Amino acid sequence: MRGLFVTGTDTGVGKTVVAAALMLRYGSARPLRYWKPIQTGIEQDDDTREVERLAACDPAALHPHGVRLPRPVSPHLAARLQGSTIALEPLLRSTAGAGEISWVVEGAGGVLVPINDRQTMADLMAALELPVLIAARSGLGTINHTLLTIEALERRRLAVAGVVMVGDPNEDNRDAIERYGGVPVLGQMPRFAPLTPERLAAWSSAELDPSGRLGQFL
Repeated sequence: MRGLFVTGTDTGVGKTVVAAALMLRYGSARPLRYWKPIQTGIEQDDDTREVERLAACDPAALHPHGVRLPRPVSPHLAARLQGSTIALEPLLRSTAGAGEISWVVEGAGGVLVPINDRQTMADLMAALELPVLIAARSGLGTINHTLLTIEALERRRLAVAGVVMVGDPNEDNRDAIERYGGVPVLGQMPRFAPLTPERLAAWSSAELDPSGRLGQFL
């Protein structure tokens, strides 16, 4: 597989919007397909539909297969409350035969969120063998959370493609993440109010990964 795995330093940090921004930034240059392998709280949030809205995706650019669970809790607990267990193998098989495309895969929560009794989201990342793009908040606390996420990925020998910070611009935090984490910050995304496809498209074309670094993975 070619592509990127979008993870976050926390839940609700902005992974879905970053994934949609990637679709907008690079979707015109090559075939991209968005995939949310595991979604909890599906009755309140549907990240696939949100990416479809924000990136104006053709249905063919959305991979429909995955685990969908109603309770807005960690995947392992959401599955347990449903009387089931999440297994990685069926998820991986669903990507077979997709052809010459690149993937934008969005995780659930952060790197070490449990999937089942033995595996975490990091195990899914390792199985897919995709470089990881981290969505991180820009404000107080983000240095520690982002560096811990980078360390967890690197200890598992997962490639870190970069970081996108979400929120009010904070150059001091950006500089610290780049210096101590050794990875580039590839964009500082504001909290759009309102969040519209037009505003996200304008930001993506002008501000996301201006050097085109992520193009090597897509």
